[in-house]
Amino acid sequence: MKEQITLQTRREFLRTGILGGALTWTVPAFLANTFSALQAQTADSATQTATGKDSTILVILQLAGGNDGLNTVVPYSSDFYHKARPRIGVDPKTVLKINDQIGLHPGLAGLKDLYDGGHLSIVQGIGYPNPNRSHFRSTEIWQTASDADKFENYGWIGRYFDNACRGADPTIGVSIGRQMPQSFSAVNPTGVSLDNPQSYRYNAGGGRGAAGEMSADEKSYRELNRPEEMENSGATIGAVSGPTLHRGSAIDFLERTALDAQVSSDKILAITRQVQNKATYPAGQLANSLKLVANLIGGGLSTRIFYLSQGGYDTHTNQIAQHQRLLQELGDSLKAFVADLKEMGAFDRVLLMTFSEFGRRVGENANGGTDHGAAAPMFVVGPKVKAGLHGRYPSLAPPDLVNGDIAYNVDFRSVYSGVLEEWLRTKSEPILGRRFEPLALV
Repeated sequence: MKEQITLQTRREFLRTGILGGALTWTVPAFLANTFSALQAQTADSATQTATGKDSTILVILQLAGGNDGLNTVVPYSSDFYHKARPRIGVDPKTVLKINDQIGLHPGLAGLKDLYDGGHLSIVQGIGYPNPNRSHFRSTEIWQTASDADKFENYGWIGRYFDNACRGADPTIGVSIGRQMPQSFSAVNPTGVSLDNPQSYRYNAGGGRGAAGEMSADEKSYRELNRPEEMENSGATIGAVSGPTLHRGSAIDFLERTALDAQVSSDKILAITRQVQNKATYPAGQLANSLKLVANLIGGGLSTRIFYLSQGGYDTHTNQIAQHQRLLQELGDSLKAFVADLKEMGAFDRVLLMTFSEFGRRVGENANGGTDHGAAAPMFVVGPKVKAGLHGRYPSLAPPDLVNGDIAYNVDFRSVYSGVLEEWLRTKSEPILGRRFEPLALV
């Protein structure tokens, strides 16, 4: 029997172990009728040799709602900046200075520490031609890497899965949240979405007490990823995912359901039970999500792509306090995440990239906030990044603005291209649809 297991191929394991194991947990009974079809689909799949256990890992963090880039990477020496923002402009005395022209918002002390330590790249003036100011359409453009006048069925990460990860374990992509981001949409759906134990209930076979108490396994997972409500005000957007339905067959849906159930009730709960975080994180939803990601990386999950979101950046009214809170949470959480990975000995394999669907307009509005704009900065955090500033800070001079927005000078797909080619080690053209000059970030 032991010899048989040794001789069993990885392809057979994927077919009978992953899918078969999934059906023994929480999948509805009607899925059993499709098991033979699922086996047939996976039988001829190729296998990815590199996984998150032994290769590089990309963490994507969406700053949902449209982060105000001008008050994040602040042009504190610009007269145009202070004239456009007499009430909400950041006081130059409080800016965390990078050079004699720009600096970081005072809430980003954690990010400034990463910058000073050589672990942070700041890409200035990121955008795309003919920018769209709709949250959902612009998010869709970023998640599919499409042109503004084109609509793509599949996400750029989904195309990465299709092109470079065929036959990989289902945990090759993990999204922390209630639904899969559109960037994961693929011809062959891959990846899992995690939110909280109520979404994927773990049944320990009698592990609950007579009084209905949760098992130790489930309690461990709940503690790591407990949901918290964002304290957003007004019409602030908590998260923007774009369309998430996969345009595939019913079998695709059944396969996804089976794999989700298996992963959450087996691998992930086992890891969260056994692996302890080694850094102190601040309170908050983002910190909890990053804490879980660090835990899964440290536990050896085979994930290449993690995706998570921090909502609340749609700051149309009373922006100062809201933005301060969000950026403080962002900087402190990322600093703790890096410290955690370093203690686990895993930092060398991890690159984290932020994005937001758009920036804000240059001028403040009458409500002490900012409205939807265009270009904005991106942050890239990692052990091997070319730390410092990339691209040019956009001009704020009125003649250089485009309908009140700053003009972009780096196409976001050049960042994607650099990440794909230099970090994930795969060709970018089949994924992005055409050649974009890779931005040298690593």
